[in-house]
Amino acid sequence: MPQAMRDIKRRIRSVTSTKQITKAMELVSSAKLRKARGKLEKTRPYFNTIVRSIQEILASSAGIKHPFLENREVKKSAYIVVTADRGLAGGYNGNVIKLAEEYAKDKKEESVIVAIGQKGKDHFTRRGYEVAGEFLHISENPQYYDAASIGNLVVELYKEKQVDEVFLVYTHFKSAISFEATTLKLLPAESIKDDVEQKRTALIEYEPSPEEVLSYLIPKYVQSAIYGALIEASASEQGARRNAMKSATDNAEEMIDDLQLSYNRARQATITQEIAEIVGGAEALK
Repeated sequence: MPQAMRDIKRRIRSVTSTKQITKAMELVSSAKLRKARGKLEKTRPYFNTIVRSIQEILASSAGIKHPFLENREVKKSAYIVVTADRGLAGGYNGNVIKLAEEYAKDKKEESVIVAIGQKGKDHFTRRGYEVAGEFLHISENPQYYDAASIGNLVVELYKEKQVDEVFLVYTHFKSAISFEATTLKLLPAESIKDDVEQKRTALIEYEPSPEEVLSYLIPKYVQSAIYGALIEASASEQGARRNAMKSATDNAEEMIDDLQLSYNRARQATITQEIAEIVGGAEALK
């Protein structure tokens, strides 16, 4: 029995040590989440404005021809997959990777991966996917120049006809406890055209031409979309990690309570046994 009590105390110390680590990680993720949400609130209006501008141009310029708009025969697709560089974030990384694989699993040989984050890069490299680019250690604090580099890469792949369509796979931030893996088709840009017929209240003229305007604006749209996705994913990652660490801390506290109860029972049994032995010895001396 004393050996069992020592084992229980050792387990309590071990779980307590783990709980201290998970609690610290929860607090750190909470601080990072507040910062990421503030950045997200500033980014969304800019991204929405860019998307609306391109929709208006496409709606008001019927019949416009441009390489970024033409629908080609799809021979190869590119997937920009946004994951984290670290784990301990619940199902955050797994959900994004699973969604990307659902799109690419039937055409693995015709898929090109642009991996953002160590977890995505490791996963797709191990499974033999063609990785055209990897951008590591930017998931927690993305900058616009990171998005510009990624955007320039996929735009160049599309212009050189190495890929015929480009998808963005990332995690959409809904709230501190709700995140959703989603996809966005970036190229061809015709896919962002508003389905709702817009009323033309004024004639719009473009200088020097609508084609020139789109040549400048669509790459900016791609970069802005990627940057928006990076910010969404950053907030989602911190929220998912905070929730995972909170669950781990709560589970550790429950385990400690159960172990403490087992320790008290073992201690009580030991005391009862010793009392019984003392009483039995006293009776034997009479």
